[in-house]
Amino acid sequence: MTLTRRRAVTAGTGLVLALAATPAAALPRGNKRMRTLYVAGDSTAAQKYADAAPETGWGMALPFFLHEDVTVANHAVNGRSTKSFIDEGRLTAILEVIRPGDLLLIQFGHNDEKAGDPTRYTEPWTTYQDNLCRYVDGARERGALPVLATPVERRRFDAGGAALRTHGEYPAAMRQVAQEEGVALLDVQEQSLALWQELGPETTKTYFNWTATEQDNTHFNPPGAIAVARLIAAGLLHTHALAPGDTRRIDEEVPAPWITWPDSEES
Repeated sequence: MTLTRRRAVTAGTGLVLALAATPAAALPRGNKRMRTLYVAGDSTAAQKYADAAPETGWGMALPFFLHEDVTVANHAVNGRSTKSFIDEGRLTAILEVIRPGDLLLIQFGHNDEKAGDPTRYTEPWTTYQDNLCRYVDGARERGALPVLATPVERRRFDAGGAALRTHGEYPAAMRQVAQEEGVALLDVQEQSLALWQELGPETTKTYFNWTATEQDNTHFNPPGAIAVARLIAAGLLHTHALAPGDTRRIDEEVPAPWITWPDSEES
C-alpha cells in the first residue's frame, strides 16, 4: 500500500515548513529557550497518582534523561488510542500550545488494537495510519518536530522463554508512516522486546506492575518505566531529534526512589 497524504500548505507557511524539516537539535541555540517535549500516548506512558502506585508510566521517568531546558509535557492518558485521543480534543489541546522547536512524541497501539470497542479501535493500514498523519501534520504545521514511537511491548513469553510480539500489524503500519512521511522513528517495540528477552520471564516481573494482588504484564513499576524511558531518550539522541546536550544519564543509574506519585490529578 502506498500512502497518499495531502498537506494543506499556504504561501505564507514557508518558515513553518523550514522549521518542520529541521531536527529540533539543529535549531539555532543562540537565544536559548525552554523547549517542550509533548507526549501523546496511552497508559504505558501516562502520569500515575498515589492511588495507582507502584504503577508508573515511562513518561514519568523521561525527565531524568533530559536536560533541564527540555521540559516534558505528558499528555498521555490511560486507555486512549490514536482515535479517542483525537476525538476527546486532546491532540487539539497540544496543537494549541506547541511552538516551533518543540517536539511531539507519539506512541499509540495498545488500545487501537481493541476491535470490540468502536470508540478506540482503528484498522492498522487505514485509520491508524490516517490518525498518525494527523499528529505528524499538526506538529509540522506549527514548526514542531514529530517523532513516532512504536508501542512498547507487553511482558509475554512462550513456553520456551522466548519474548513474544503482541501488537500485530500496528508497529509495521507505524514504520511505514515514518518512512513515507520522513518522520523520526523510535522502534520501542523491538528494543523493549530485546530487553525483555535479555532479562527473561522471571526478572521481567520486577519491571512490570506485579504486586501481591496484581499480575500486570502491560504496565510498569519504577524500574520498568525507567528502563523504557532510557530507551526512548537514547532513541531521541540517536535519531537526532535531540542533541547530546539535551540528554543526560543515558548510561547512568537512575534510582527507582526518584519516582514519586502526586496525591491526585489536581495536586
